[in-house]
Amino acid sequence: MMIEFTNVHKRYEGGVEAVNGVNLKIDKGEFVFLIGPSGSGKSTLLKMMIKEESVDSGTLIINNYKIHSMKPRYVPYLRRSIGIVFQDFRLLPDKTVYENVAFAMRIVKKSSRYIRRQVPMLLSLVGLSSKSNSYPHELSGGEQQRIAMARALANNPSVLIADEPTGNLDPENAREIMRILNEINLRGTTVVVATHDTNIVNSMKKRVVELLKGRIIRDQDKGIY
Repeated sequence: MMIEFTNVHKRYEGGVEAVNGVNLKIDKGEFVFLIGPSGSGKSTLLKMMIKEESVDSGTLIINNYKIHSMKPRYVPYLRRSIGIVFQDFRLLPDKTVYENVAFAMRIVKKSSRYIRRQVPMLLSLVGLSSKSNSYPHELSGGEQQRIAMARALANNPSVLIADEPTGNLDPENAREIMRILNEINLRGTTVVVATHDTNIVNSMKKRVVELLKGRIIRDQDKGIY
């Protein structure tokens, strides 16, 4: 088992039940879409997975990490095993494409030799080898998101989570991002994507987990929006 939520609850100030008794198992190598309207709990589930939000009650286990009871000093080790792609890219504006991807490896003290080998490979995977010396502001939105994906893969995570990765992109770039995510999944990485993009969910026919008011109301293989 890769990811397991068991009777997980999360309540915010004001009594809002963001996650209400969620039970969810995601096996190694799966590709899962989390869908549902704004406020349904999708982003909260993802934030719990990287310990950005805490679990109020229940258990959450990823890669044998007991996230529900994890001490803060272990959080960096958890996050090294999970790649994260955000809607707003979050690239470092004063660093080149190469440096943005390399930065994720330097944080975990990878050798210069390792970085010199890995960065070109990752840029090739996302189809942007020619942009190595460009800066984020010189790239289109689709290119920035592809660099963000390369950075998320820098430390060979077993799980890749993406929160609305196509939310700021036109349909053509959105399809390219999903093609790359599918390729990453085919290489063995577990992929979990929160999205509102009906067309992408319907075209890819992956497992769909639908949330409403913090509860899972549907869990379907090869589902549609």
